[in-house]
Amino acid sequence: MRTASLYWSRVGVLALLWGSTFLWIRLALDGLRPAQVTVVRCALGALVLVVMCLARRLRLPRSAATWRHVVVAAFFCNALPFTLFSLGQQTVDSGLAGVLNATTPLWSLLIGLALGTDRRPGALRLGGLLLGFGGTLLIFAPWQHGDAVGWGALAILGASLSYAVAFAYMRRHLVGRGTPTLSLSAAQLLAATGLTALTLPAGGAPPTHLGATPLMAAAVLGVLATGVTFHLTYRIIASEGATDAATVGYLLPVVSILLGALVLDEPVSPRTLTGMAVVLAGVAMTRLRRAPAPAAAR
Repeated sequence: MRTASLYWSRVGVLALLWGSTFLWIRLALDGLRPAQVTVVRCALGALVLVVMCLARRLRLPRSAATWRHVVVAAFFCNALPFTLFSLGQQTVDSGLAGVLNATTPLWSLLIGLALGTDRRPGALRLGGLLLGFGGTLLIFAPWQHGDAVGWGALAILGASLSYAVAFAYMRRHLVGRGTPTLSLSAAQLLAATGLTALTLPAGGAPPTHLGATPLMAAAVLGVLATGVTFHLTYRIIASEGATDAATVGYLLPVVSILLGALVLDEPVSPRTLTGMAVVLAGVAMTRLRRAPAPAAAR
């Protein structure tokens, strides 16, 4: 019971913080360029996690082999998808972005099965994954949008696939090797900061006038939606697996809709409510486990 409650508390906080990512990116892009948003969020997230390591007297990894794996994971989990999201959201609305982002659990399952990092799903778990994606489609209803699927949509789809590759890689090469997840997450965001900084010269000159809103959005994006969120993701990958961590992506539209209704008094349609219920049912199905057979039957 305690393990289940701990899992759902982590998932709830992660969904709440991760679900606000698209909003902060959109606000930050009003004054910063995509490459600058990516570097700032990685640097601030790394700073938060390093401070947490110092407070808990934890050291960063010392093994050269571990750092090689950290750099690879930082590229696929941070540098590449963060850049693709910032680029894609310049031309893709939040609805289509949400649907494309929701493909991560499906990619994660396929990659995990191919690499042997994820267990073969039962009927309930597979049905929950498909049901969650169906609920996401129902919420965003991409068929109602007339926008053509262009390079921006392909960029976000590539970011979702990159997340799935990274989760499987982290599960296989980093977690469970004796290094605390907080140290791993701090090291990975440090590596991501160095990788993304290489893109700054190609990102164009910094803006001459920068308002308070983009700066505040970038700060929240880095500290909460990157630093804290990334550490929670690492914890779930270590305890539950890559696909379960990716399944949190289904809860993001639910969180964003609830926040919009409660904070901004935005209307919620019956179709959206139905989609939210379908998503929650799908996520719950992924957590169900078949009862073990009795000893006599075995």
